[in-house]
Amino acid sequence: MKGKRDSTGFLIKQRAFLKLYLLTSIEKEPWYGLQLLDELKASFKPYGFVPQHSEVYRALHDLTEDGILSRKKVKENGSKYKEVAVYSIADKEEAKAYKKLVKADLDRCEQLLRKALKDNFS
Repeated sequence: MKGKRDSTGFLIKQRAFLKLYLLTSIEKEPWYGLQLLDELKASFKPYGFVPQHSEVYRALHDLTEDGILSRKKVKENGSKYKEVAVYSIADKEEAKAYKKLVKADLDRCEQLLRKALKDNFS
């Protein structure tokens, strides 16, 4: 993928949307997967969107495979054996480039949605 994101010409795909939020969260501090999932669920609950566990992990795996994120196992706090996978930004430039592409898609989507609201509900 490396900085590329195919647009459907319609609305942004869910996984690209999730990747954007994952990157922004991980840029602030490294997180492990379930923390990210909980954060996204809480953030979007007021809007009626509940990201699925599988979609969040697919997005994390895509970003890791693309070299944008890195993943390392660390011992969970207070646990002798239990490990969690913590994600951090591996390539800041690629993360920035991906976010820029998604921003362009979001701007286009916003215009499309505004048009639909104006044309059908004004």
